Amino acid sequence: CAVSGDLLHDAGATAAVLAGAYSLVLGFDNLARRNLIQQNLSRKLVHILSGLLFMMSWPIFSTSTEARYFASLVPTVNCLRLVVYGLSLAKDEGLLKSLTREGKPEELLRGPLYYVLILILSAVVFWRESPVGLISLAMMCGGDGIADIMGRRFGSKRLPYNQGKSWIGSISMFIFGFWVSIGMLYYYSALGYLELDWGRTVQKVALVSLVATVVESLPIANVVDDNISVPLVSMVAAFLTFSF
Repeated sequence: CAVSGDLLHDAGATAAVLAGAYSLVLGFDNLARRNLIQQNLSRKLVHILSGLLFMMSWPIFSTSTEARYFASLVPTVNCLRLVVYGLSLAKDEGLLKSLTREGKPEELLRGPLYYVLILILSAVVFWRESPVGLISLAMMCGGDGIADIMGRRFGSKRLPYNQGKSWIGSISMFIFGFWVSIGMLYYYSALGYLELDWGRTVQKVALVSLVATVVESLPIANVVDDNISVPLVSMVAAFLTFSF
């Protein structure tokens, strides 16, 4: 009975989070269509909020060992959608406007697809009991996402080694990546999933944020997408720093 109860619980949680994720994208798409918000800003806000809200939803799942797999169904469904529309097997103009820069279907198979794959990886491998996945997603969503918004709006002064990035973007990446990471760690520690020495934790998160910021600033966007480089480097850095 307990097992079947957990399954029903997790199935319901999955349905609720899926509905929330779909509503988020639909809501920003409607705002962009009505010209209440710029298309590019809408895309970045979806980038920031969808991953963070997905991560914050993990506590609503049960304590069963299967819970992480139920949670990962949410980005997996989105992964399948991206593949279907990215390969032009079906059309969804709203999805293209919400998630791509130029409105080309093949763009869905790059940044957006990498994004949901990182969500799946973080949920399945790290889940609620490790700070590593939480920090990785915080840096990808909060840090990198806000860096792009700030860089586009106020980034007149460019980095000397990468004219595609700005000082304000990198500074925003570090600050917001750090604080969003701290916020997520506090959230999970308050719920009892993590026990942290906050004096050392702040130093460790600052180090991870610095490493992720440096990597994000490098002129390697044509080689590896930020949605791969930033979270994976953050994972490695967080794993190494929190192992000691």
